[in-house]
Amino acid sequence: MKSSAQPITRRAILPLTAAAPFILTTKTQAARQWKVCVMGHTGRGNFGHQLDIAFRGIPGVTITAVSDPDPAGRAKAAERAGAIRSYADYREMLQKEDPDIAVIAPRWLDQRVPMAEAVAQTRAHVLMEKAFAATLEEGDAVLRAFGNRKVQVCHTARPTRATQEGLRLLREGAIGEVLELRARGKEDRRAGGEDMLTLGTHCFDMMRMIAGNPSRCFARVEGPRKQPSEVIGPIAGDNIYATFEFAGGIPGSFATNKHQGPDSVHYGVTVYGTKGAIDFPLNAIPNPTWIQRDPAWRGNWTPIVPAGEEIAATHPEVNALLAKDLLAAIEEDRAPLCSAQDGLWTIEMVQSVYASSQAGGPVSLPLKNRKHPLL
Repeated sequence: MKSSAQPITRRAILPLTAAAPFILTTKTQAARQWKVCVMGHTGRGNFGHQLDIAFRGIPGVTITAVSDPDPAGRAKAAERAGAIRSYADYREMLQKEDPDIAVIAPRWLDQRVPMAEAVAQTRAHVLMEKAFAATLEEGDAVLRAFGNRKVQVCHTARPTRATQEGLRLLREGAIGEVLELRARGKEDRRAGGEDMLTLGTHCFDMMRMIAGNPSRCFARVEGPRKQPSEVIGPIAGDNIYATFEFAGGIPGSFATNKHQGPDSVHYGVTVYGTKGAIDFPLNAIPNPTWIQRDPAWRGNWTPIVPAGEEIAATHPEVNALLAKDLLAAIEEDRAPLCSAQDGLWTIEMVQSVYASSQAGGPVSLPLKNRKHPLL
């Protein structure tokens, strides 16, 4: 799997590269008319984090239909999205509507593969909820189904001005050479395996944006296999500790622990360098970023204030940025801000944690054995 992430090695900070644009220009908006269909399932992942309205109000876009097997949920979703028609069966909808864009919205992961395979029978590009899949085998199947079409995975930290400015400072050498990355999950009632898959994937995605693809994982999972609060696939553990090796030998750690303290306070990724540190919290939208310019990492944290007003304060606003970037990626024939390959890599990292814990030692990535260790 290839990645668009540019690793920042210990030897040198790479020059700042132009991030993929995520705001449509007027010219791009006027270039064509877009038909969008939205797949959801009330009571079975619903419409994710309000992905049914991600394209609402974007010039040139018509939400032609939504699908939902639940009649009441279907009616409400159609009203929210401003859809012209609604269907109980997403397969029928995709066949009859012939959309330019298909939205795979449910949070639950049990319908990822069949929905992807249904989209594969159309010409539609894809906006989809995270996580990308429940397992690597299913993720591989989703990736194959999508083929060469443009896919945007909704890892919502990516498009905000705060994230972009933090990455710019990082790549310009504001904290010197990167020494290590530290990440923690949300550590709420789902702490452990469920937290790692549902929220930790945001951490893994951020770590890859900073340091590229990991080559090894060494992890420990403490606790039994568990039943998740939603249908997201196999999970285990109350406490998880993992270390990844990135380009240039940069270590990156991830942990999620069941504890008695307040949740969410540590959720995010912190990057430590030879001249200071940058913190990317993930517990709010917009996600603020912070910097300290102290080589000893004991300095005062000050907020990173991006140029221009923050343009995403809610989930729907961030989703709209990702939706606009997907349309621009189609027009410009480039990768979206968070591609299918990016989405699959987060599942690669999740599954490598279980693989390493069961092996009792480090494992190499990408994993050769695509079967989930818990299965």
